[in-house]
Amino acid sequence: MADLLGTVPSAEKETENKDKKKEKRPWDDIPRSGEIGKTPDLAETLGFYDINAVRREQRERDNSDPSLARFMCAELTRGYFLEHNEAKYTERRERVYTCMRIPRELEKLMIFGFFLCLDAFLYVFTLLPLRVLLALLHLVTLPCCSLGGSRLLQPAQVCDILKGLIMVLCYSMMHYVDYSMMYHLIRGQSVIKLYIIYNMLEVADRLFSSFGQDILDALYWTATEPKERKRDSIGVIPHFLMAVFYVFLHAILIMVQASTLNVAFNSHNKSLLTIMMSNNFVEIKGSVFKKFEKNNLFQMSNSDIKERFTSYVLLLIVCLRNMEQFSWSPDHLWVLLPDVFMVIASEIAVDVIKHAFITKFNEITADVYSEYRASLAFDLVSCRQKNACTDYSDSVARRMGFIPLPLAVLLIRVVMSSVNVQGALSYSCVFLFYMGMVTLKVLNSIVLLGKSCVYVKRANMEDKLFEKPPTAVPGMTPSRTSKTSRCTAPSGDLSGDPWSERSPSTPSCTSIPPSSSVTTQPTPTVIPNPQAETVAPPATSPTTTPTRPSSTSPEPDPDTLTPSPPATPEQKEGDGTEGTELKHRTPKKDLLDVDRFTICGNRID
Repeated sequence: MADLLGTVPSAEKETENKDKKKEKRPWDDIPRSGEIGKTPDLAETLGFYDINAVRREQRERDNSDPSLARFMCAELTRGYFLEHNEAKYTERRERVYTCMRIPRELEKLMIFGFFLCLDAFLYVFTLLPLRVLLALLHLVTLPCCSLGGSRLLQPAQVCDILKGLIMVLCYSMMHYVDYSMMYHLIRGQSVIKLYIIYNMLEVADRLFSSFGQDILDALYWTATEPKERKRDSIGVIPHFLMAVFYVFLHAILIMVQASTLNVAFNSHNKSLLTIMMSNNFVEIKGSVFKKFEKNNLFQMSNSDIKERFTSYVLLLIVCLRNMEQFSWSPDHLWVLLPDVFMVIASEIAVDVIKHAFITKFNEITADVYSEYRASLAFDLVSCRQKNACTDYSDSVARRMGFIPLPLAVLLIRVVMSSVNVQGALSYSCVFLFYMGMVTLKVLNSIVLLGKSCVYVKRANMEDKLFEKPPTAVPGMTPSRTSKTSRCTAPSGDLSGDPWSERSPSTPSCTSIPPSSSVTTQPTPTVIPNPQAETVAPPATSPTTTPTRPSSTSPEPDPDTLTPSPPATPEQKEGDGTEGTELKHRTPKKDLLDVDRFTICGNRID
């Protein structure tokens, strides 16, 4: 009995242990890791079951089973941090700020350039006739006994007389051109023909401006250069005839442009005017998606200034012709003004959009327009000095491609045909109008000169105003002398910025001694000077490469610099890729050396 009683409780305990083992624990269904699976018989009290690892495995298993709710939860709670790419977003913000600054900076340049063109244009009507009269008076009153060995007239007076003669002859020739017949001939053409004609006229105007200023400069220099024999002056006659022929043709071309614009204004459905305005927006497509450098953008800015001023003069001619046809009725003027404002607004909008995207795509800052303005101001200030080598109107013509003579001849022709001057009262009004133009010219010149001095001083360019021009070496050919007068930047200077600080080895616009033979070759060869080897000079700059290695390399004497010989085709082929890159590389130019038709970066815009 005792044995039976002792075995009964033990049997009950065994059944209880079996029931506990059969009870399901919460982690029994979770697949265990390898380590847990290797030791399943360890006691639970030892803490061998890693609850964190089990939960992590459970989470990974849940993630491997995607669901729509889990995806939406992830999308709604997903985050990111912009500060991880701070440089990129800062650059994008600066681009936006630059695009917002472009309209203001561009219009500052455009307004300054507009008044520069206005000053050169008013000079033809106001001061040029007075200068011509003074030169003729000086020529008449000069006593015959003092002619030996001295000039009859100063070079500036000779140029003024030539300009006056060109204008008088071209104005007399323009009387034989019938404006009304040209207007009706153009009006009879179809719209698409007129659109093509207008585009061809724009291209022809640029070509005429490019070649015309060279013709005028050749005439001025041929008439004023020192001559050893009197018969050398005969060469002035063909140059003068060529200049008269050019101004006459250019004036006719501008007249055709004005007639086409007048037809567009007078068309009933305004379709031609709309097509001509859309032509400006086509210019955006041809300019925005191209690579531009700072010099190219300077050329485009000068071209835009010239085109805007020419457009204003053409609109003035159109208004004069229309007002004459309607007997100067003020009511018709209010009919023309909306179309005039629409043309002007389209010009401004196209210029702003074009420059904004060009600066954005080429990573050019908006401060570059202040440099352009300082460069134009430098031309104005330098032409006012005693040792100026050119007239201001000629400087504007070279820089912007704006030649005022053909436009002035056409405007005089249109005004004289539109306004009838009869009687003393009419002549009194003409005289008062002339005095008003003189007053406007003087005030404009004073304000421009003051502003130009401020811009030049801000750009730290006043030192260049006092530099002497390079002197010509006796026995040198004119072509070589002209090469020495240019300012060239080193091949390593990629900015072409005349306002940046120059290193001691950077060439600048300084006067060249008479014995110097420095040309525009970028790599001069140094010839050792025996006098320089006796004295230990200061250390040269890192960019100077001596001809022979030594611990104390002598400083190269500027009198001993000679141009290196050009590389032969065999040497260029042996250079490999570097030779190919150097062959196609164009030297960077200073902004002061870039005019409207200088090729910069293998393109003219």
